[in-house]
Amino acid sequence: MAERSKFIHMLEYAKKKKTMTSKPKKVGLSVGELIVKAVAASKERNGLSVAALKKALAAGGYDVDKNKARVKTAIKSLVAKGTLVQTKGTRTSGSFKMNKATERERLQEDQRSSSAQQTSHRELCY
Repeated sequence: MAERSKFIHMLEYAKKKKTMTSKPKKVGLSVGELIVKAVAASKERNGLSVAALKKALAAGGYDVDKNKARVKTAIKSLVAKGTLVQTKGTRTSGSFKMNKATERERLQEDQRSSSAQQTSHRELCY
């Protein structure tokens, strides 16, 4: 009899829905997007070093000390995707610069979006 009551209690516990509170999604750019933005803004011929990249992220308000691992994985994934090219060093150390092919694509997207904004502005004015 006691076993049956334990079983019923377990079933009731399993039926109850657990309410999970989800964290609000952060507003702003992801770490990868911030890194791409910093490297693209750099005028260094050999690319931006990791130390300079971390300084640029910190200047932009990103907490680099707290998110070291996140910065490393973002750099690794950007190199794997081909967005960044590693000019010096290995793994996540050294210098990085934008891949010329992806930079051209990014510029073309910017031009498309700016021309779309101009046409929408014209439509609103007339």
